[in-house]
Amino acid sequence: MPEATPERPYHHGNLRTALLDAAERGLREHGADQLSLRDLAREIGVSHAAPRRHFPDRQALLDALAVAGFARLEATLRTALAGAGEGFPARVRATMTAYTRFATENAALLELMYSSKHRPGAERIVEAAEAPFRLMDDLIRQGQAQGALEAGDPERIGIVLFATLQGIATIINGNIVKPELLDGLVETAVDQFLRGARPVG
Repeated sequence: MPEATPERPYHHGNLRTALLDAAERGLREHGADQLSLRDLAREIGVSHAAPRRHFPDRQALLDALAVAGFARLEATLRTALAGAGEGFPARVRATMTAYTRFATENAALLELMYSSKHRPGAERIVEAAEAPFRLMDDLIRQGQAQGALEAGDPERIGIVLFATLQGIATIINGNIVKPELLDGLVETAVDQFLRGARPVG
């Protein structure tokens, strides 16, 4: 075990959390390619070997960031649903507003979350990603059960809605559309979705 210098102690009160917080800041400011365990150790004031107690390499750190991101997304959506009441339109609006705000406020993290899912050996990330999307799937099924949405494959309906909202987030993150238009665009998208996906007749 390397000896810690007075300036770089080996131990830290909550090293894993501190590393993830610092890594997310670095991800937002410089991108995933610029993250290094050594630089993060220097930033939070521990020895360069200390991060390896939690993350054996840079990829493990990125994977942990992605898992934590999906957990935060799930918590964000759950909070939105909890405050929306039982009415289906209100639940859709609250959930989709929460998703697009998360997607625009955490653009670099969201990109990492989705790209990490498709890397070989990313089972933990895939599992973490299932939770927020299960909430969306449950919401679609609720709409069908209440007669607010057409019958059929709930996954197909959900994908169309998700693609719309992800598209809104993408054009805002790409500086194609001003961020202050976000809520209005989501409102329009949700209204069009509710009209277009309701049962015919």
